[in-house]
Amino acid sequence: MSTHSLSLLPISCHRNPNDPASPLLLSLHKNGLFSSLIGQKLSIQSSHSRLVVSTRYRSTVATVLLSLPTAKPERTSSEKVPKWSARAIKSFSMAELEARKLKYPNTGTEALLMGILVEGTSLAAKFLRANGITLFKVREETVNLLGKSDLYFFSPEHPPLTEPAQRALDWAVDEKIKSGEEGEITTSHLLLGIWAEEESAGHKILATLGFNDDQAKELAKSETDLSF
Repeated sequence: MSTHSLSLLPISCHRNPNDPASPLLLSLHKNGLFSSLIGQKLSIQSSHSRLVVSTRYRSTVATVLLSLPTAKPERTSSEKVPKWSARAIKSFSMAELEARKLKYPNTGTEALLMGILVEGTSLAAKFLRANGITLFKVREETVNLLGKSDLYFFSPEHPPLTEPAQRALDWAVDEKIKSGEEGEITTSHLLLGIWAEEESAGHKILATLGFNDDQAKELAKSETDLSF
């Protein structure tokens, strides 16, 4: 069973030296994430993509994704496949959360779109907002298109991807590889992957809100210009 090295996520633990009873702080510097834990005994284990943090009084589980799902298993062991950016990985995590908020059984392209907007700091998110596409509008269009979930339904902790959403992720990887450019797979690639799935909810919502092929080309050009 393979494990991921925590050297990818520099960690520091510290507490207020003037107050021994103060909360112990665990910081993950790479993505600016942190967790405040009350307790004394701290143990950290990494297996696959999960970081487990436990204390004497309680246990907290934080999911730290190092990659995104793929329908092409051979990619998981290939060193030649570009890595996803931290913003793209965070967008994916936010997409799962949005699917759960709406009580949907799956993470679809509409959730991926919302995840990009929730993360909010990427070129793709800024591009969407500049063109009048906001998180509130996408949520509203999602409910209009897909409807509300049953009040008593509870989504799984990690709602599985729909087929269109998985294809959107793999499209993003394929396009990055075909470009021959160095660097990471970004949220722009993810957004363009959603747009490439013409029958998906995400594409339909984008089209309803005014997104079009010309804007997709503009975003792709902006992403290419930034890579140089």
